[in-house]
Amino acid sequence: MAPFARASSSINAQRLRSRLEQLSLHGRPAGGTFADGVSRVAFSDFDVAGRALVMGWMREAGLNPRIDAAGNIFGRREGTEPKLEPVLFGSHIDSVPNGGNFDGDLGSLSAIEAIDQLRSTRRPLEMVVWTNEEGVAFNNGLFGSRAAAGLLDAGEMDHVWNGVSQRDALKKIGGDPDRIASARRGAHYAYIELHIEQGGNLDREKIPVGVVEGIVAIDRYDVEIRGFANHAGTTPMPDRQDALLAASELTVAVNQIVRAEPGRQVGTVGHIEVSPNAPNVVPGNVKLTVELRDLSAEKIAKLGAAIGERAQAIAAETRTTIEMKRVSHHDSAIADPRLQRVIEDASAKLGFKTRRLPSGAGHDAQSMAHIGPMAMIFVPSVAGISHSPRELTHWEDCANGAAVLLETVRTLSA
Repeated sequence: MAPFARASSSINAQRLRSRLEQLSLHGRPAGGTFADGVSRVAFSDFDVAGRALVMGWMREAGLNPRIDAAGNIFGRREGTEPKLEPVLFGSHIDSVPNGGNFDGDLGSLSAIEAIDQLRSTRRPLEMVVWTNEEGVAFNNGLFGSRAAAGLLDAGEMDHVWNGVSQRDALKKIGGDPDRIASARRGAHYAYIELHIEQGGNLDREKIPVGVVEGIVAIDRYDVEIRGFANHAGTTPMPDRQDALLAASELTVAVNQIVRAEPGRQVGTVGHIEVSPNAPNVVPGNVKLTVELRDLSAEKIAKLGAAIGERAQAIAAETRTTIEMKRVSHHDSAIADPRLQRVIEDASAKLGFKTRRLPSGAGHDAQSMAHIGPMAMIFVPSVAGISHSPRELTHWEDCANGAAVLLETVRTLSA
């Protein structure tokens, strides 16, 4: 377990822990504890309550929270030279279903701690809580930061999820879909995001601080497989058009194709819906997702094409039809070398060893890289577990990450 930073007394570690625990109440399973994780999907009632709680803490830090047209929450503290480009920092508070209490939350609440300490700086400071980073809602993540970078897709306001349009979901959290273009930001001097690693490198090597080299590109595909639903007892095996059988073969194919290519790329079939989903009916329709990630956008595009070709072969073999459509793409982003060095210097000042490493998860920082320099600070995830109730970052590592964020922003704001 990493020691507390020698200079971390400027971070109120107990308050940070208390706020993480209080935020977990919004989305915690009924009767559960902090260890049972959270389901605070963007635009849900739990998300609305969590956002209100965070804005209250921002006010306690002397900020006047502002919600932009994309639902992002900003808090600004002017510097002595207000015309200078600001230092921007923050994260998100939405979660995946049955997720953990550190992903996004740590970076957002640590941003409040940092800006609370920095009452007089040369550059303006802005902290942010981004909207729908996870992308569970509307199957497309980084919504708020993409809006800020001018990267929203045409017609995105009309997308529908669980019977609700993106337009109406935005209104629920205080956004303004009719003015969504106004969410686009100008350049920042630096964007810094503190986050848990969500992998096992730092925990395994007992290194307290990671300095991110870059964030992977992500392609997500929706796949629909159409067969023919028929009686399970009276339809002979040779006559079946089993959509689930085709989906199973495609799932195996994704694994085979991605593993056959040298490198760190990953491919996942993480969501599947079967219809009619009855024990005595041959499945007639299956919907699933395929997600591909790597630092090289060209590599995952090539893998997607190979999977598409295999899908058509599987369709012919199973007498089904398979439609595969790319529904989202997020570019990879390389961290700014100057900002990486600032983080490393801040960590050294606090007595921490660092390691540079890539991020296999997507983050709002990759949107911000389109409009200005960005860098990320990682702290260890125990056993590399994330997007799970078992997600855990030791409280000491939380406080130390917040201290590194504070020292980094202090340097940049001067």
